[in-house]
Amino acid sequence: MILSDRDIKEALKAGKINIEPLYDGALQPASVDLHLGAKFLIFRNTEHAFIDVREPIAGLMEEVEISGDRPFIIHPGEFALGVTIEKITLGDEMVGRLEGKSSLGRIGIIIHATAGFIDPGNSLKPTLELHNIGSLPVKLYYDMPIAQIAFMQLSSPAEKPYGVERGSKYYGALEPQASKMHENFKQQP
Repeated sequence: MILSDRDIKEALKAGKINIEPLYDGALQPASVDLHLGAKFLIFRNTEHAFIDVREPIAGLMEEVEISGDRPFIIHPGEFALGVTIEKITLGDEMVGRLEGKSSLGRIGIIIHATAGFIDPGNSLKPTLELHNIGSLPVKLYYDMPIAQIAFMQLSSPAEKPYGVERGSKYYGALEPQASKMHENFKQQP
C-alpha cells in the first residue's frame, strides 16, 4: 500500500524514512517532490561505437555540471544520468518508488528508464535516467522539481536490506552512477 501524506509524516518522525533536505511544500498527497542536482553523466558517443555490458562503462561517460541559471539541455533522443538534490534513506521495512512529474512528461522528459525502485535499507541521492522522447530540446535547471517519490511499507522488515553487507553496487551513491552491470558477470559460475 502506498503511504499517504499523513503516513509519510509519521514515517519521517519515526525514522523509517529520511529525506535531506526536505523542502517546504515538497510533501504531496501520496509522494514527496524531489529536485534536480547539478551533476550529470553523458555518453561520449563520438568516441565509442558500442557498449559491452561485460565491461566497465564509467570511461565511456563524461561528467557535466550545471549551476545557477546555466541549464542542462537534453536534446530529442538523448540520454543522460542525473541525480536529485535530496538524499533518501529508507529503513528495513520501507521501499521507495521514483516517478516522473506530469508537467515534464507532457513535454517528453522521462526521469527513469527502468530503475525507479529504491530498496529497503538504501541511503542515496537517486540517480535519474533522463531521456527526452519529445521533438524539441528541453532546458533543465538546477534545483527544479524533477521527480517524485512514493513510499510503501513491506509486510515485514527485510532480512538482508540493501547495503554494504549485501555488497550492493549503488549503496550510498551521492552522484550519478554509471552502470555496474559488468559486476554481475563476475558472479556467474
